[in-house]
Amino acid sequence: MRLDTFWRSSAARSALLQSAFIAAIGALVVTAVLVAQSNLRAQGLTSGFQFLWKATSWDMNFAVMPATPESPYWWYIVVGLCNTLFMGLLGLTGATVVGLAVGMARTARNPSVRLLGTIYVETFRNLPLILQLYFWYALSTNLPNPRQAIEVGGTMLTARGIYVPGLNIAYSAAVLAVAILVVGGIAIVWLSNTRKVRRMDAKQRRSRLGLTACAFLAAALGAVWWGYSAGTNIFTMPQLQGLNIRGGIRIQPEVYSLAFAISAYGGAYVGEIVRGGFKAVRPGQVEAARALGLSSWQVFWRVQMPLAFRAMLPILTNQYVWLIKATTLGIAVGFTDFFMVIASSITHSGQTLEFIFILMAGFLLVNFSLAAVLNHINRAIAIKGDQIGTGS
Repeated sequence: MRLDTFWRSSAARSALLQSAFIAAIGALVVTAVLVAQSNLRAQGLTSGFQFLWKATSWDMNFAVMPATPESPYWWYIVVGLCNTLFMGLLGLTGATVVGLAVGMARTARNPSVRLLGTIYVETFRNLPLILQLYFWYALSTNLPNPRQAIEVGGTMLTARGIYVPGLNIAYSAAVLAVAILVVGGIAIVWLSNTRKVRRMDAKQRRSRLGLTACAFLAAALGAVWWGYSAGTNIFTMPQLQGLNIRGGIRIQPEVYSLAFAISAYGGAYVGEIVRGGFKAVRPGQVEAARALGLSSWQVFWRVQMPLAFRAMLPILTNQYVWLIKATTLGIAVGFTDFFMVIASSITHSGQTLEFIFILMAGFLLVNFSLAAVLNHINRAIAIKGDQIGTGS
């Protein structure tokens, strides 16, 4: 191609400019990496990821998986990520439950119930999350000491944590049993949406799903039995012995105060999303369902809830992703989440750039996965055409 012909071609000019832009970005990144490596060498620090196999030499105050100071950095990163997922699961579940209740209250016919829902939303939505976190943490650490513990139905509330009855099994067995139940729940949801199962009649579908649920439940019970020590009580109850409480399962103040804060704060936003979803259901669709002779519960469960859920799911996806990121505030009260593990690892190892890269990669992985699953569900249940409009 001749030079004058090349410059007259808009496609060629566009390709040249885009190539130059990409080359400039690449040169900028390479320069930044070289400068960072030079500065690290000047400070006596080495770059790379060889440190991941070194022992951390510091302890975690909370871990959903076994971890000791002799554990390598890569294992602490995995445990920190699991802690974040654990807190995210607690926070999202709590926010969803609270949000459903608040959203239903905000759409109730009773003025007093609507007022309660409004007060809740305006209170918890307009207070910073970290302020609420400090409130719950201060409240939990000012509970009585173990000798004056508040006992409610076998549960003991103290400043050292909440002690609840539990199973007397090995920690690894409990984690395995919970993992089996979570995988089982996901498998049942996936199986119920497969084309083969949907084509079955109701009796066959219930039988297939029931057998699957029983299989996973049996596997979870097998894990519990594997972790049970013969000759001991299968249940462990918290009891005061001396100056402390023995037995039961201790939930640390850092854990439940962060879960409370995320649930209460996120519940206010989820409540407004739920209210908006129900408002998006056309009154004519509800009236049509009532005209068919459906009861109030059937109208709610079979017409209003499915249509409202479709309307609210895209916004819920953004809210859930935000709440997962909000778990990083746990560092303010000492909860060992993914962010705190990375921050502590940087302090002890000095590998700042590598750990920040791991931190970004970890949150991208978690939030991309969550958004992908919810977007897939949204596409699967989306109604084709204009079946949802703006309600009055």
